[in-house]
Amino acid sequence: MEENFQPIDPIAISLGPIQVHWYGVIIGLGIALALWLAMREGEKRGLDKDLFADLMLWAIPIAILSARIYYVIFQWEYYAQHPSEILAIWNGGIAIHGALIGAVVTAYIFTKKRNVSFWKVADIAAPSIILGQAIGRWGNFINQEAHGGEVTRAFLENLMLPEFIINQMYINGVYYHPTFLYESVWNILGFALLMGLRRVNLGRGELFLSYVIWYSIGRFFVEGLRTDSLMLTDFLRIAQVISIGLILLAVVLWIYRRVQGYASIRYLDDENAKQSKKQKKGSKK
Repeated sequence: MEENFQPIDPIAISLGPIQVHWYGVIIGLGIALALWLAMREGEKRGLDKDLFADLMLWAIPIAILSARIYYVIFQWEYYAQHPSEILAIWNGGIAIHGALIGAVVTAYIFTKKRNVSFWKVADIAAPSIILGQAIGRWGNFINQEAHGGEVTRAFLENLMLPEFIINQMYINGVYYHPTFLYESVWNILGFALLMGLRRVNLGRGELFLSYVIWYSIGRFFVEGLRTDSLMLTDFLRIAQVISIGLILLAVVLWIYRRVQGYASIRYLDDENAKQSKKQKKGSKK
């Protein structure tokens, strides 16, 4: 039986010819919250309070550009025939792995220029990144995209989902897996894990590598449910191959940095040093 649900309007505000999409609003909210958290933690860790704001001025546009380049490369058969659409990013077609690659490369160059440890900055930013990703996936929900294969309404109801999510997953007469939600929940759990690992006081770089491993595990399994994956072959999904590669790379880097002593500086060392200085000043008085 055909259901009669009106999907959520993807336009948040219309001011004459100007239209503000919910997707952009949600992505902007995720970026703003992520930046605020990183700036707050960075200041506690002894970094310039404007460092993350300056970094974002470079990282955001480069991440968007690299996300588009990544997508176009793996869809080159299409774009080779339609070159005029390569720059038409408003029609969709960006990839989170491309964005992450662009952002990490930008951060590495930026920190070298500022004479700041890349791994320190990456550790501070890790919880912010995964929280921003968790929020950003709700933009896909509004657009009814990045969903999985067909399911029944009963399946969705058994997941104890709110009615508005179930109804929004009804697209062109069919219910679909809310894979946006699966990834968002996984990322929120990852955020909580990373915030807890801060207090464990891991070696420098290990908080960021924990993020890479956690996110990649979740992305591997969620990607297997999606219907819009970029494919390397008829059977290999690019995001799953990248996820496995990132997990292996993170584990190798973790072991290498431990063996070489690069992780001897720990996440809370700055805080402990500040407390020691305060105690010394207090004893002198």
